[in-house]
Amino acid sequence: MNLQQNNEDLLDGGRRPLPLVEDFYTIQGEGFHTGKPAYFIRLGGCDVGCRWCDAKMTWNPKLFPPTEVDTIVERACSYPAQAIVITGGEPSLYPLDYLTDALAKQGLQIFLETSGAHELSGHFDWICLSPKKQQPPVPSVFPKADELKVIIETPGDFAWAEENAAKVGERCRLYLQPEWSRYDGMIEAIVEYAKGNPQWNISVQTHKYMRIP
Repeated sequence: MNLQQNNEDLLDGGRRPLPLVEDFYTIQGEGFHTGKPAYFIRLGGCDVGCRWCDAKMTWNPKLFPPTEVDTIVERACSYPAQAIVITGGEPSLYPLDYLTDALAKQGLQIFLETSGAHELSGHFDWICLSPKKQQPPVPSVFPKADELKVIIETPGDFAWAEENAAKVGERCRLYLQPEWSRYDGMIEAIVEYAKGNPQWNISVQTHKYMRIP
């Protein structure tokens, strides 16, 4: 039994508590929805393990107290946000149908940030797929992606970006994003690549410049 299936059994289809790392109202700092006010729900647990991850504290779900899904929804609805971002960690580890259905009933837009390493559950208005080499997306995720955001750490990552771009749908927005610690070393190459391949857009982590969560 894999980790995702075990989680689904334990969480009773998403009705049982989820390992909530944090939830907060802020401004989306990267990708297609940059600049949009959004309420973030960050779930604990990740089996992808990126070396440069800026949320490594989320990897072990046992560190975070289980939180009732209805409580998560109630807290989200206490803010004026019209958009909800479900992120991690890797949220695809968990059954999300109950959570997304409850949020949708409140008239909220629901966005997902995922590596696509596992099959997706839940209902989303926007899916941002950020594939990782060490654990590539499962094939079923590619046609569901509204946005493909590839992190560029080295020049070799452009080939990885194209490999994934060939698998998403025609309407999927394509983004190259410099790995934060390599920004100065890679941004010029990213700019030139996008200019030569204008199907690609550039994303940067603007929230880090704004010094907000």
